[in-house]
Amino acid sequence: MAHAFNRTLTGKIAGRLDPVEQALLRSLVLQLAQLLHETDDSASQDPLAQLVGIQELAERPEDPALLRLFPDAYRDDESAANDFRRYTQARLRETKTNRADAVIEILDRADNKIELSDAEAQSMLAVMNDTRLVLASRLGLTDELKLDELLLAEADQGGVAHLYEWLTWLQETLVRAIMQKN
Repeated sequence: MAHAFNRTLTGKIAGRLDPVEQALLRSLVLQLAQLLHETDDSASQDPLAQLVGIQELAERPEDPALLRLFPDAYRDDESAANDFRRYTQARLRETKTNRADAVIEILDRADNKIELSDAEAQSMLAVMNDTRLVLASRLGLTDELKLDELLLAEADQGGVAHLYEWLTWLQETLVRAIMQKN
């Protein structure tokens, strides 16, 4: 059973997951990384634009989960939102993908105890948040009441809503551990 993340006497942040929980978290992060990886169209791009991370075309994602990860910057102006997306989405996607890949490496090297430096804890926190956003999108979560309804419906078998709730708890313990001072 998972144990909350806490700050150790050495200043690291540590938490315990049993092998099934660790595999489950790794699977979720791996799915996030796969969602974030995009086809490399850099061969058709202007080299200068590629260098500074500008996309020739950056359209609003059709997948609701990707839209949660890359929301519109301007809700009332589609043209401005797409323009903003052109200048920011490639780098943001790269950052999110790199964090997910780093968390997979952390989970791969961990036994049942996960030890994190402060920088690794920040990456883990960001990846947990992105994973929760994707799960919430897939579940159609719009508010706490909806989550309560889903949890009640899944009470006997445990499903994705319970997974979302577990990940929320795990993220909350990580936030508390990050905030602890030695």
